[in-house]
Amino acid sequence: MSPDPGGVKRAQLLREALQETTGKDVGFAILEKRRSAGIVTGDQFAGEVAGRAVHIVDDMICGGGTMLRAAAAARSPGAVEVHAIASHGLFTAEVVTRLAADGACDTLTVTDSTLPFSVPTEPLSARLRVLASARLFAAAIRETHGGPHLSGAPHPELVSVDSGH
Repeated sequence: MSPDPGGVKRAQLLREALQETTGKDVGFAILEKRRSAGIVTGDQFAGEVAGRAVHIVDDMICGGGTMLRAAAAARSPGAVEVHAIASHGLFTAEVVTRLAADGACDTLTVTDSTLPFSVPTEPLSARLRVLASARLFAAAIRETHGGPHLSGAPHPELVSVDSGH
């Protein structure tokens, strides 16, 4: 599920990868979101989530509001589980309290890409999964310099640019 129109491509890419990995059909959902003068509006929800586990995919969790809106929108028509996934988690005390509330997300998965990164203390830590990102970045750098392709597919032909050095 994408929590807003800006994240549709990100959520679609994950959906396609999950379908390819599992060999199963994976649904899609989206929540409308508009921001004007700091006020977030929009409550249109599209997607079949009743009786399903929903994975909300976003790039960053700052204040937690977008993720909470999306979780509530998924639960309203009957999602049985709601899992949040974000590349970057900025965990202030306020965010931890908001995301730990009953009815929020069953699990929250983020990377350790923000510094300083520290796992929050209870009550959120029991539902929090932190993925190490250093090896992924190292693999991407290695691939850039002619190493094995991250996807496992044959590496595309490299183009060498002579910088005069």
